Amino acid sequence: MDIISLIIFLAVGALVGWLAGNIVKGSGFGVIGNIIVGIVGAVLGGFVFGMIGITTGGFLGSIIMATVGAIILLFIISLVKKV
Repeated sequence: MDIISLIIFLAVGALVGWLAGNIVKGSGFGVIGNIIVGIVGAVLGGFVFGMIGITTGGFLGSIIMATVGAIILLFIISLVKKV
């Protein structure tokens, strides 16, 4: 992975984390928090979409999949915090 790919990877992670934070909680988590939520959400979204049998193509499909995964992640975190 070269430096440009790493920067794009982190920027997409931050964007996805920010989107999910705004949808679920109403605010973001800062740059580092958004990147972590976005990356973990992308992994979770890929797993969930794969289990369902949905394949995404292209950049927009990946953003949607990662955002859905990040929303699921934030929902699970909110459930754990309540207990």
